[in-house]
Amino acid sequence: MNEITAAVVQIGLVVLLLVLVHRPLGDYMARVFTSRRHLAVERAGYRVMRVDPDAEQRWSSYLLSLLGFGAASILVLYGLARTQHLLPLSLGVSPMDPAGAWNTAVSFVTNTNWQSYSGETEAGHLLQMAGLAVQNFVSAATGLAVAVALVRGFARSGTDGRVGNFWADLVRAVVRVLLPAAAVAALLLVALGVVQNLGGHVEVTSLAGGTTVMPGGPVASQEAIKELGTNGGGFFNANSAHPFENPTPLSNVVEIFLLLVIPFSLPRTFGRMVGDLRQGRAVAAAMAVLWVSAVGLLTWAELAAPGAVPTAAGAAMEGKEVRFGEAASALFAASTTGTSTGAVNAMHDSLTAPGGGVALVNMLLGEVAPGGVGAGLYGFLVLAVLTVFLAGLMVGRTPELLGKKIGRHEITLVALYILTMPALVLVGAGLAIALPAGQAGIQEGGPHGLSEVLYAFTSAANNNGSAFAGLTVATPFYDTALGLVMLLGRFVPIALVLALAGRLASQGTVPAGEGTLPTHRPIFVGLLVAVTVVVVGLTFIPVLALGPIAEALA
Repeated sequence: MNEITAAVVQIGLVVLLLVLVHRPLGDYMARVFTSRRHLAVERAGYRVMRVDPDAEQRWSSYLLSLLGFGAASILVLYGLARTQHLLPLSLGVSPMDPAGAWNTAVSFVTNTNWQSYSGETEAGHLLQMAGLAVQNFVSAATGLAVAVALVRGFARSGTDGRVGNFWADLVRAVVRVLLPAAAVAALLLVALGVVQNLGGHVEVTSLAGGTTVMPGGPVASQEAIKELGTNGGGFFNANSAHPFENPTPLSNVVEIFLLLVIPFSLPRTFGRMVGDLRQGRAVAAAMAVLWVSAVGLLTWAELAAPGAVPTAAGAAMEGKEVRFGEAASALFAASTTGTSTGAVNAMHDSLTAPGGGVALVNMLLGEVAPGGVGAGLYGFLVLAVLTVFLAGLMVGRTPELLGKKIGRHEITLVALYILTMPALVLVGAGLAIALPAGQAGIQEGGPHGLSEVLYAFTSAANNNGSAFAGLTVATPFYDTALGLVMLLGRFVPIALVLALAGRLASQGTVPAGEGTLPTHRPIFVGLLVAVTVVVVGLTFIPVLALGPIAEALA
């Protein structure tokens, strides 16, 4: 099977699986977040936390609960990283240094999972399981809760800004969605050859007579939620390129499916909760257009672009695993940068210049193709509000979306949301290039060096976590700077989304009239995709022209 055929087969298989699961999973999540019933295990958790799950919160209280939980999570994870040498199952590893522990704690709590450390040598089993894997669950659940709160803002009318209960949404997301799905996924990965044990480092004799150290650990369980929660933090430094995390082409397809399945099913949840499935189909269609375009462009870049000669050693196969090849690596790269996952099965620094550019643009879109768990949906809904507003300006009518008028206050929140990420990326990258501490980590000169820095801050601001891997980031400067960018890139947009949800929930519902723009038809899907791309183009084309575009033309 040649690479083109392999690409078509793998893409077709992933699409088929997503289509089969989209409806039942989307409907199930809608039932989870609209049910009035609490499971026994959930009630026990509420008693421990001393919260009333039936008490509706205004958006501001919802936000304060979320921020408080995030702050506590950072402190606990930082403490585990600094004291892991004193804990059971530490495997004799040393505690992380303060800057590295800060970066790691913020990274996993913000669903970024950027790793400036080597997992198999610098993280013991207890830190991996009780710290990192736990955050993989709750950080994904937090994003899902925010998305549901925004959907309630559209679905409700005159509720004085009440958008649900954060603690109930968090617990339900973990207990009813992520835990059962991750358990099934972990068993499947074990069956496909992914390692799962509590063993340490074992010295074995190779066939050549030499000795080597083989690491073990609870890999499959962490791998499952790493992909399912669009987290990306690998058990090993090589992430999904490591044969213990991703041993075969089949496991590779399964992992790609896992990182896409919840984001692509959430539009169905949205349609079900607002009472109009056509709206969900429109959002899913726009996400699919962007994802398919990214997959196609990145696959072309690795198979046919200048410098990508599949038969030449060191060309398209540089930085890729031979068990996957160019096509599977391109599909993985396009999917992971489009979903804020950050897991990699190839080194993105070795992608061709056009391929690296596609991966970078995927993140600069705000990772809405289809985006992270929850984050992709609420990001796309914010863009839908902007699209309706621009369309209203063009025809001279008051814009409205799902019966909610989009006025000055709503569009101000949308504008601040859209400007937050570019400000963090461009200011952070500019400081790194200008300051000696930032320059010290740049290994490549010219456009590629700029691309490495731009990619790092883009990954951090969008809570992706993948890297070009040619930048030395395990330094106090980059650990601190990227940690701050991750923190602001996660919680500032969330605050703006919840404020928007509160304003929408406070409004009454306006009946659709002759001047209402239909937001479920193909013309709106095309307009939404166009606005998404144009916003990125107007913001980032200058810096992209100095980085990946200049490198490709050279």
